[in-house]
Amino acid sequence: MPDVENRRPLVLVADDETIVRELIGTLLRRAGYAVSLARDGQEAIEMAVREHPDVLLADYRMPRMDGMQLLVRCREVMPDLPVVLVTAFADIQGAIDAVRAGAHDYVAKPFNNDEMLRVVQRAEAEHALRRKLRSVGRAEGEGSLLEQMGPSRSICDLVAEVNRVARSDFNVVISGETGSGKELVARAIHDQSPRSHGPFVPVDCGAIPATLLESELFGYEKGSFTGAASQKQGKFEAASGGTIFLDEIANMPLLEQAKLLRVLQDKVVCRIGSTKPFRVDARVIAASNNGLAAGASAGTFRSDLFFRLNEFEIRVPPLRERPEDIVHLAQRFIEQASTDLRKPPPTLSDETVALLVSAPWPGNVRQLRGAVRRAVLLADSEIRPEHIDSSSVLGGRTPFPGLLSPFRAGAPTTETGAGGGAGVTVRSLRDVVREQVHAAERDALVAALRETGGNKARAARLLQVDYKTIHSKIKEYGIGIERGKDDGHQEK
Repeated sequence: MPDVENRRPLVLVADDETIVRELIGTLLRRAGYAVSLARDGQEAIEMAVREHPDVLLADYRMPRMDGMQLLVRCREVMPDLPVVLVTAFADIQGAIDAVRAGAHDYVAKPFNNDEMLRVVQRAEAEHALRRKLRSVGRAEGEGSLLEQMGPSRSICDLVAEVNRVARSDFNVVISGETGSGKELVARAIHDQSPRSHGPFVPVDCGAIPATLLESELFGYEKGSFTGAASQKQGKFEAASGGTIFLDEIANMPLLEQAKLLRVLQDKVVCRIGSTKPFRVDARVIAASNNGLAAGASAGTFRSDLFFRLNEFEIRVPPLRERPEDIVHLAQRFIEQASTDLRKPPPTLSDETVALLVSAPWPGNVRQLRGAVRRAVLLADSEIRPEHIDSSSVLGGRTPFPGLLSPFRAGAPTTETGAGGGAGVTVRSLRDVVREQVHAAERDALVAALRETGGNKARAARLLQVDYKTIHSKIKEYGIGIERGKDDGHQEK
């Protein structure tokens, strides 16, 4: 692993004109930078993956892969790498479009040396700051991931597992429902690992046709099949020195599973159309919303590949199992959407909090984010239940009507005081959330016990919690265990 803190900042210059390439290289070296030179975009991306530069300075017009194509490729493979485009005056509109697509900046030809250095210095300084922030995040560990996923106990346990496995080089399997945050966990493992200086390369195995998956993973040589007009680097090669994230790996065909197993065992890849294997060094993190162990038992997923991948497993709990995180996440999404819409962030009414916490969220965090962003668009100063698409969120069911009716009346909750008179009590947001969480847990327990005929061990498996949790919750809520009915008496 290179010492990125003490080495000179590295600028990778890509230009097909030798004179221009050497001129820029000389200018940057005199300014104290280390410099690497690439003759075109294809060579630049290969060098970037290998050398991990701090800035990529690329000509807008190049053969094989032009500046815009290079930018798109960098966003896929090395999203934190700042890309600066050098362009002729006639191509400035294209450079502006590239900045909108993610380029850090552009420099027009003929360029001024001082301007060139200022742009590179700004890009390198921002890259160094991001690297420092990532380093701080890794040192603080739990803070950043907890901030993104929520403060619940289950997420705290998940973060502890991430911190534990990140320091190793184990292959990891992440299981969890769609939209629960599996890629977020994979990125956290990479960012806290010794490979954090290298690329993080995600691959959605469910979105790539089976006929193209092998070429995407392993690459191909020019002329190896119809349409192979040039050599292509595979995802494993692009991830060398870093991490490859194989999302929805259960969708991978058995033939490709066998080839993947060979790569994991031998650490070598052979491009399609080539007989020359070469070594790759990529950590593998795989994810699935279906149990890989069950697939291995059923024969739909190779058991030997499962054992090779499953050196450590992390389960991401669905949102309905951690309702304590819902308000935290909703507030984050409100701030993000308000920033995007350039409006003051609205508050959440108590009714809306109760609605959000009681919803089942089959689409998990992804669905919550969409619902909140829509609500921010519709609301002014306060998000009310009518701003939430309740038919989608609740799936047609009513969210705990007994708890919500006092809020619907538009008045504070009225209760009888100790002396028999009527007193007015306004419940806090925290109290409403706590009641909703307890009500949701209690309903889920009663339903599970009914389903299992009062068998606590089976109910624990059904709810995917441990036996001690079921036992303590039954006592906490005073649930009778005979056929899962709530008879008002605590279990003896």
